[in-house]
Amino acid sequence: MFDVTAMANDKLVNYLKENKISSAIRVSVMQGGCSGSALGLSLDEAKPQDESFQIDDVTFVIDKHLLEQCGSISIEYIEAGSRSGFTISSANPLPMAGGGCSSGSCGSGGCRH
Repeated sequence: MFDVTAMANDKLVNYLKENKISSAIRVSVMQGGCSGSALGLSLDEAKPQDESFQIDDVTFVIDKHLLEQCGSISIEYIEAGSRSGFTISSANPLPMAGGGCSSGSCGSGGCRH
């Protein structure tokens, strides 16, 4: 239901230790503009409506309702040079998914004078 690869967990453990952070890592829906919503990571504290997962020295929290909607969630770290980073995927489509661009945005010519 909730999986974190060893490399992803190691990267998070190192980050938290190097920065002397004791906060939990929240998995939540982040608005992604034209590319739509995506799951993301942030520092946060657990709330009553959260499900918590302890993996080694890292505590992950996610809203129980979001977890039910997403089904299983997987966090990976991909090594790709300057494009390295975390990827968070879910078994089901994200709630509120879809493009965030409007016809009046600058990218579609809406900011011309």
